[in-house]
Amino acid sequence: MTATVTIRHVVEVGQFDRAGIEALFAAADRMRDLPRGQDPLRGHLLATIFYEPSTRTRLSFEAAMLRLGGQVLSTENAREFSSAIKGESVEDTVRIVGGYADAIVLRHHEQGAAHRAAAVSPVPILNAGDGPGEHPTQALLDLYTIRHELGRIDGLRVALVGDLRFGRTARSLARLFKLTRGTELLFVSPPAVPMGADVRAELDAAGVRWREETDLAAVLPEVDVVYQTRIQKERFATPAEYEAARGVYVVDAAALARLGPGAVVLHPLPRVDEIAVEVDADPRAAYFRQARNGVFVRMALLEHVLGAGA
Repeated sequence: MTATVTIRHVVEVGQFDRAGIEALFAAADRMRDLPRGQDPLRGHLLATIFYEPSTRTRLSFEAAMLRLGGQVLSTENAREFSSAIKGESVEDTVRIVGGYADAIVLRHHEQGAAHRAAAVSPVPILNAGDGPGEHPTQALLDLYTIRHELGRIDGLRVALVGDLRFGRTARSLARLFKLTRGTELLFVSPPAVPMGADVRAELDAAGVRWREETDLAAVLPEVDVVYQTRIQKERFATPAEYEAARGVYVVDAAALARLGPGAVVLHPLPRVDEIAVEVDADPRAAYFRQARNGVFVRMALLEHVLGAGA
């Protein structure tokens, strides 16, 4: 996305440039204060098709569309309760649903499904997560939250913690940091789930500094952002592999004592046990504010792809 060119689909963070995210963030700021009764997408219909479970992403997209005056068609658990159970391809599904709606939000369990859908869809596709691939709208709301909380997106040291191998949110956010200046990324993960070589190579090519760390406690005093993620049980081949990775890194009161007073803790949610409940009351815990920001960023994206903000 650029500040002057309208994008048709949102399938990966690589579509965005610095001017584009600045324009998107300005639109999201505008959405925070959008007066009731202003309905720029009145008469538009959004379809949400989720082959994997979701709470925040699905409901925030639907809330965004409704707040803009549009309407929503929704299918949850489409992997079990749609024609997919009969063997229908994602390509055929979006061709059909594209005849009903003006845009489609798609979450799919297969990496690359969003690209396949976008290649045949008659209406805009917004990728709500494709397996362990990407989750571009989550990355955009994450970076927007960092700017909203800290006042900047440049010159930051960011710890990405947890499942960096399968975690599409961390992978997309790391890629989005290519658009920032003076950033250093610290990859803190169990040995079984390191950040992928593909992302590391992209960061090298873009000149983004990164390093791998194993001791979260040691890096906490030096970072501006802790981006904690869940160890995703559903991505592991065996229960033993999952158990070996879970519970290694936990943000709790002891961790907060080591974290700088101006830093923030983010999490794409849902959490399991990787952030203690005692952390919630700390002003540096920004993950619930982060989730709310998803509505504003997705409002801005929907306005853009459906033409009202072009």
